[in-house]
Amino acid sequence: MKGDDPLSHEEAFHEKDKKEWRAERKQRSARDRSKYKKTDWDKRLEKEKEKRESITGKDLERGRVLAITQSGVLVDVEGLLYTCSLRGSLKKEKERIKNLIAVGDFVHFTVIGEKEGAIEAVEERHSVLSRSENINRRREQLIAVNIDQVLITTSILMPSLKPTLIDRYLIATLKGNMAPVIVINKVDLLENPPEGTLPKDLKKEKENFDAALEAYDAIGVPVLPLSASTGEGLDALREIMHGKSSVFSGQSGTGKSSLINATIGAELRTGEVIEKTRKGAHTTTSTHLLPIEGGGFCIDTPGIKSFGVWDLKAEEVQDYYQEINAIAVDCKYPDCTHFSEPECAVKDAVERGEISRLRFDSYCALIQSIKEKYRPR
Repeated sequence: MKGDDPLSHEEAFHEKDKKEWRAERKQRSARDRSKYKKTDWDKRLEKEKEKRESITGKDLERGRVLAITQSGVLVDVEGLLYTCSLRGSLKKEKERIKNLIAVGDFVHFTVIGEKEGAIEAVEERHSVLSRSENINRRREQLIAVNIDQVLITTSILMPSLKPTLIDRYLIATLKGNMAPVIVINKVDLLENPPEGTLPKDLKKEKENFDAALEAYDAIGVPVLPLSASTGEGLDALREIMHGKSSVFSGQSGTGKSSLINATIGAELRTGEVIEKTRKGAHTTTSTHLLPIEGGGFCIDTPGIKSFGVWDLKAEEVQDYYQEINAIAVDCKYPDCTHFSEPECAVKDAVERGEISRLRFDSYCALIQSIKEKYRPR
């Protein structure tokens, strides 16, 4: 019998030995944080830690970055403001990251004169909202850091709601260790549309709005329909912002600055939507950290027209579409992309209405854009 064959016992022994060896290697690999196994993020944090340790004992101030202007980095130290520059040693990662400092950073700096300083080190960040730089998509552009939640700001009309843009922000928010909240402004325009709006266009926007509400409610993402003009929904927004660090980010012209003015009493510059195109114009040109009375902070950011998720591969996209990921296990092919493969459980679920077509179309568009990004020129 095979069980009595010495060779069988030897094979079984070595098979067991190989399994134990692989398990041991896996554990050793997990413990081994050598430079060959670390991610870029790990290495960046270690460099920041080493830098902080190397400057321990120096007479440094600690503050938080409120804004980055042409004059320098504006840092707050318990109400005192300093305009700081970066030490040359901090600029080594400029090839990979467009901006090495972001609003929300906690920094250590040497005081130079009464109101100026030189930043020596940046503290480890617990969250990061970033994007791919528009000009050079191989570089990361930091938007804001050390924040609790991203208020993904969009609108129903002028400009129209864009689910594909919302989903890109959702992914960036989750990747960066923050909570997402979708804020849909200008809901009053459904009842009082701008002059010249065609009934068929208004109907289309209303259907798009209803589909978005249903799709994001199904995956547990909070959605706040509101109006900065009429005040509808602003109390709910204030409640969500209270005691937290929040960043308003989204498409140009959706009313981010107007919402901040209405909720915390700030006086940020706002602009009108360009009537000819009914698209937003940039009114916020830089990012600012603003305190909220009663606790918390909010950050206003410049509007964008497009948003590239940083460091996202095509094969990773499905992980951020939970409803697709849950059904994909039933597809005939393990590596099904849900584009053209036969017996695709995901496409069948879309046809049955079990998966939002709005979200599925967004998923397909994102996959295509990533493939286009890496296509040889």
